[in-house]
Amino acid sequence: MPAPENRFKAALRAGRTQIGCWAGFADPYATEVLSTANFDWLVIDGEHAPNDLQTIMHQLQVLDGKQSHAVVRLPVGNEWLIKQVLDAGAQTVLVPLVETGEQAAFLARAMRYPPQGIRGAGAALARASRFSAIPDYIATANDQVCLLVQVETARGLGNLDAILATDGIDGVFIGPADLAADMGHPGDAGHPDVQDTIRSALARIAASDKAAGILATDDATAQTYHGWGAQFLAVGIDVMLLARAARTAMELWTDRLGAE
Repeated sequence: MPAPENRFKAALRAGRTQIGCWAGFADPYATEVLSTANFDWLVIDGEHAPNDLQTIMHQLQVLDGKQSHAVVRLPVGNEWLIKQVLDAGAQTVLVPLVETGEQAAFLARAMRYPPQGIRGAGAALARASRFSAIPDYIATANDQVCLLVQVETARGLGNLDAILATDGIDGVFIGPADLAADMGHPGDAGHPDVQDTIRSALARIAASDKAAGILATDDATAQTYHGWGAQFLAVGIDVMLLARAARTAMELWTDRLGAE
């Protein structure tokens, strides 16, 4: 029996647009609720949300068999963190702040078992192998892992061609907020210079054999990014969706009571 098919990776290779959302509550209950929206992919965020290996694993468990494919974002590009989340059952990993082709190549090797990579072959006790119930897991897992790298600095964009030429990279994700800060416009991803840079980067990625990805937190921007070539597109963050809905409800009643 081989490793399970990575449906998200297959969709990217087929050129299909994948719509996703950020899961930032670090709680399996909230992630399970989010999965009922049937997004194509959900980011279990280990960089800016209070997740650890246990909470990531619990969210992977509730997403088993769901329409929404789990994408685990790590805090840093580290081989042992990659090994841990893959063993916990993740098939797709998003790594922030990738700036060189050499860094991208190292991450690609960290995702894979030898001889293609350096992933430790301890699958016998791993959730990924169904605790040894998938006898061919090690022999077949390399084909089903998916690596997405975030390019979010001027240095990274300067090395974008080298990153795109790296084997083992499935997609390149542009990080608007960090890019804006690095370009001298912190908190202003909508600045014309930042938007021009994003448009150029998405076009370059889309013209390669890699998929282009990005996050937008409003619909107009999401549509713009899709038109610029984004194939895997996150259209919201669960924490922000809840906060907006709650504030809107309270503002509505504050206005009503103030009018009495």
